[in-house]
Amino acid sequence: MKRVPEVIDCWFDSGAMPFAQHHYPFENKEVFEQQFPAKFISEAVDQTRGWFYSLMAESTLLFNKAPYENVIVLGHVQDENGQKMSKSKGNAVDPFDALEKMGADAIRWYFYTSSAPWIPKRFGENAVMEGQRKFLGTLWNTYAFYILYANIDEFDPTKYELDFSKLAVMDKWILSRLNSAIKAVDENLASYKIPEAARALDEFVDDMSNWYVRRCRDRFWAKGMEQDKINAYMTLYTCLKDISLAAAPMIPFMTEEIYQNMVRSVDKTAPESIHLCDFPVVNEAFIDKKLEEDMDELLKIVVHGRACRNTANIKNRQPIGQMYIKAAHELDEMYVSIIEDELNVKKATFTDDVSSFTSYSFKPQLRTVGPKYGKFLGGIQKALSSLDGNAAYAELKANGVLRLPEVDASIELAEEDLLISMAQTEGFVADGDNYVTVVLDTNLTEELLEEGFVREIVSKIQTMRKEADFEVMDRITVSYESSDKIKGVFENNKDFIANEVLADAINVGATGSHVKEWNINGEKVTLGVSKN
Repeated sequence: MKRVPEVIDCWFDSGAMPFAQHHYPFENKEVFEQQFPAKFISEAVDQTRGWFYSLMAESTLLFNKAPYENVIVLGHVQDENGQKMSKSKGNAVDPFDALEKMGADAIRWYFYTSSAPWIPKRFGENAVMEGQRKFLGTLWNTYAFYILYANIDEFDPTKYELDFSKLAVMDKWILSRLNSAIKAVDENLASYKIPEAARALDEFVDDMSNWYVRRCRDRFWAKGMEQDKINAYMTLYTCLKDISLAAAPMIPFMTEEIYQNMVRSVDKTAPESIHLCDFPVVNEAFIDKKLEEDMDELLKIVVHGRACRNTANIKNRQPIGQMYIKAAHELDEMYVSIIEDELNVKKATFTDDVSSFTSYSFKPQLRTVGPKYGKFLGGIQKALSSLDGNAAYAELKANGVLRLPEVDASIELAEEDLLISMAQTEGFVADGDNYVTVVLDTNLTEELLEEGFVREIVSKIQTMRKEADFEVMDRITVSYESSDKIKGVFENNKDFIANEVLADAINVGATGSHVKEWNINGEKVTLGVSKN
C-alpha cells in the first residue's frame, strides 16, 4: 500500500457526486439525466461551505446549472439548555441509549414537530416523551380500541363497502377531516413544511380519538352487526389505515405494526409492507368544509360548556336542565342534540342575547391607554365605571372599539386597551370568547340530582368491573348497602342501572367477589360485584 501523490481536496469528490456515481459522461447517460438535477438535498448547516458549495460550483462549471432544486438545511442538536453537546461537558446523549429508552418513532416525531428543520433543536427526554404521549400514544390507543372490538365481533373490513350515502353525520365529518388532513400533509410535505405536515396529522388523530371515537363508542358496543355498527367499523378502519399511510414516512415502525395487524391480517393481497403502499389519495367528494366548520363551532361550545361546569364545580355526570348559547350562527338540531348529550344538558338553546345572565365592567389597561390618552386617564376611568356594561360590550364587539365622546372625541379604546370583567347572575355560570358565549343554568332540581346519583353509581360499578378483571361482555350480579336515599335511587332506577352494567340482578346487602366502599356525592355506598 502506498499513498497516491496526486490528492485533490476531498470536497471535490463530494461535489462530483451527481455525475461521478454514475461514471458519467463515460456511461449511464440516461440514468444521470433522469436524476439530475436532484429534487432536493439535505444536510446540517455546517455543510454549507462544503458540500452545498462544492456541488454548486462543479455543476455550474460543467453543466451551467444548479445540481439541486431545493435545499433543506438542518440545525444542530443541542442539549436541553441550548448548549452544544460535548463529551467534555458531559451533556452529550448516546443515540443508541436514547433509541432504547424513548423509541425511534418518538425521537423522529419530536424533531419533526419541535420547530422548522433549519432551527437548532434542544433535545431532552421530557420533550420527546410528551410527543410520544400526545400523538403516538393517542394513535396507538385508537388502533387498540378498534382491534379490541373488531376481534370481539370478528369484524372483517374486506367483506364490506364504505357506503357514504348511509353514513351518520359523525362518520361523514371524520372522513371529511381525514381527507382534509391528508391533503394538508401532502401539500406541506411538497413544500418542505415539515412541522406543518406533522401538525395536520396530530390534529386529525386528536379529533379521531377524543371526539369521533368517544362520541361513537356506543355504536361499537351495540349488539349484533347492524348497518350503523358496520358503518362505524368501516369509517374507523378507513381513518386508521389512511392516516397510518400518511404518517408512515414520519413514524415508520408504529405505522408498520398497525398496518400488519389491522390490514395485512385480514387482506393477504395487500402490499407486504406499509412502506410499499402508495401515499393515500385525497377523496375530494368526502370533504365538506361546512360540516367541518359547524363541528368546529360545536367543539368550541363544548369547551366553554365544560369550563362552565368546572367553574360551578358540577361533575360531568350530573345532568343540567338548561344551557344558552350565543354564537356566530345557530347550529342545526342535529348538532344541538350532540351538544346536549356531550355536556349532559337536557336542553340547549341558541340566543342572540345573553345579557340577562351576564354583566360586564371595564377598566383601562394602563399599559396601553396611558401612553395614548394620558391626560384623559382620569376621565376615562370615570366614564368606564359608569357605562351600561352589556351595551358597551355589544358596541365593542360590533365596532371593534369603544368610543367615549363625553371625555374626548379622539378616544377609541380597542379590546387590548381594556380590562374586562364578566359577572354572572346568581344561579348561572357563563364562559366565552370573541365568538362563542355559553351560559349554564346551575339550578338543580330533585329529578336532576337523582339522575346524577344514577350516573355516578353506574360509573363506580363499571370501575369495579375493570378492577375485578371482568371481560367486556361478562354478565354480573350487583349488590349494595347504603342510606335510605341511595336505596331509593336504586329502586327507582334498577332496570336502567342493570342494563348499563350488564347486571342480571341487583340485590341489597354488599356481597360479591369484589366489594368496595364509595363516597357518591356525599353519601357512603358499599358496592359488590360478582361474575355470573
